[in-house]
Amino acid sequence: MAGPYCAMLLADMGAQVIKVEPPDGDSTRAMAGARGGDSAAFGAVNRGKLGVVLDLAQEAGREVFTRLARSSDVLIENFRPGVMARLGLDYPRLSAENPRLIYASISGFGQTGPFASKGGFDLVAQGMSGIMSVTGEPEGPPVKAGVPLTDLGAGLFALAGILAALHWRHTSGRGQHIDTSLFEAGLALSVWEATEYFSGRGIPQRLGSAHRMVAPYQAFRCADGYINVGAANDRTFARFAGLLGHADWTSDERFRSATARVANRDALAGLIEAVTCTESRATWLARLDQAGVPCGPILDYAEAFAHPQAAAREMSVSVDHPILGPMRAIGTPLKLSATPLDPHRRAPMLGEHTDEVLAAAGFSQDEIEQLRAAGAAR
Repeated sequence: MAGPYCAMLLADMGAQVIKVEPPDGDSTRAMAGARGGDSAAFGAVNRGKLGVVLDLAQEAGREVFTRLARSSDVLIENFRPGVMARLGLDYPRLSAENPRLIYASISGFGQTGPFASKGGFDLVAQGMSGIMSVTGEPEGPPVKAGVPLTDLGAGLFALAGILAALHWRHTSGRGQHIDTSLFEAGLALSVWEATEYFSGRGIPQRLGSAHRMVAPYQAFRCADGYINVGAANDRTFARFAGLLGHADWTSDERFRSATARVANRDALAGLIEAVTCTESRATWLARLDQAGVPCGPILDYAEAFAHPQAAAREMSVSVDHPILGPMRAIGTPLKLSATPLDPHRRAPMLGEHTDEVLAAAGFSQDEIEQLRAAGAAR
């Protein structure tokens, strides 16, 4: 997901993105629910792109790729390290053809180090970066985060690098190589956990929904389910304690300071739940909102996308697909006043824009026909 997600965000921002696929297509086209060679999973990370099929196993296919790279601003590749070099399409060779090229490599573990050649998947990266060791309940087994955090995180870090490199190129006139990975994304996103470890407080452990630096800041049980409450500072905690009928907690040595509340997190949570479990979620949410205590319900995805705030922020959009029909897709979380993003375009069919892209790159119709006949493009 990392490379496609990064490129899709650039497409949303207005870039012309050319997705190069092998003759059999991107593997996500065949994921669950696929119909007619396309799946919703493919569309989820490839909207707004032009689709081109090149056989990079053939010299002619590699020559087309090189020609496209000569006039491109950015190249994003998501292979294991060494693959692009074996194809003759690595940064040193393509930057010699186009010194302004910004070349982003996203891999499992980065271009260097003893694990550089190891294949990378989000599950593996979550495990090796420490994320799974702190996810789940204290007495439960390791659990991965419910979303592909390192995949999407690596894509976002690559995007930040690309935008920084474009800015530098305006001054220098030169491109550069960007190298990031799923493993590093997992480590980089572990801000609180790394801080706990580096500060000498020990190895971070699983805390369920609780926060490791502040308390109370977690899910609490009500009579009919759970709500989230973030009473993270002294002032908010005092309001929260008073609302629960226990203003005395603010003078209790166990809870008087943020440090004390973290040290006695479990005891405090037990006292809080003894009160919250007596009434419904709706009752507590209304009271907490009125008191100015940060809180919220725990929604499933059907509820989340149906929420009026998600609707107001246009976080669900409609996309028409020639095979899959009308589809709902995630909107964009970025709202730019002068250059708004466009998340409404669909993903390309396999090889849909090959002729169009090659013609725009200067290939004659005869050359395109020859490439097609040889199977180098389709």
